[in-house]
Amino acid sequence: MIFSRLRFNQMFKTITLLAIVINLTLIFSNNVLFGGELLRLHVRGVSNGIIEIKLNEAIAPRHAKRIRQLTSEGAYNGVTFHRVIDGFMAQTGDIKFGNINDFKPDFVGMGGSNYPNLIEEFSDKPFVRGTVGMARSRDPDSANSQFFIMFNSAPHLNGKYTVVGRVVTGIEVVLGIKKGKPKNNGSVEFPDYIELAELASDE
Repeated sequence: MIFSRLRFNQMFKTITLLAIVINLTLIFSNNVLFGGELLRLHVRGVSNGIIEIKLNEAIAPRHAKRIRQLTSEGAYNGVTFHRVIDGFMAQTGDIKFGNINDFKPDFVGMGGSNYPNLIEEFSDKPFVRGTVGMARSRDPDSANSQFFIMFNSAPHLNGKYTVVGRVVTGIEVVLGIKKGKPKNNGSVEFPDYIELAELASDE
């Protein structure tokens, strides 16, 4: 009986210690992945400067998590603004085909990450200047890594695309991004790009 009780106490202590280690690991991992409230984009090209985006965790948690995850992995570094329509929006985030160092103009816009597509998180948030939305195909559940930043209001997008955030600093940098050719649906030759994407604190 004494042996069983001692053995039980040892097992309990071991399980408790393991639980503490696991919790600390999860906390550390989450701090690395989700550290900082802002997505900060260092833009280079015709437009040079910093764009800070407040990701909307409340209404689009899966999409915000994906952007944070890819940012923490460095996946957006070097990725171009491949589709930019004057008066409408600037689109970026094609990790597969849109990197400035291996730019594929015939395929850019069709790529994503190695992670699965996301289920839509549509909301009543309007698409106005500075709104950040997730790009997708005709399938509502096809957003992956690409996103776009609005130059002006576009009510026809409301409720049809996931609003993942909004620009809080650097709208003038957004508006200065090199524009594409209207006849080519905004595709850009020698496009501006994200030199560095990082997660930053909202101070």
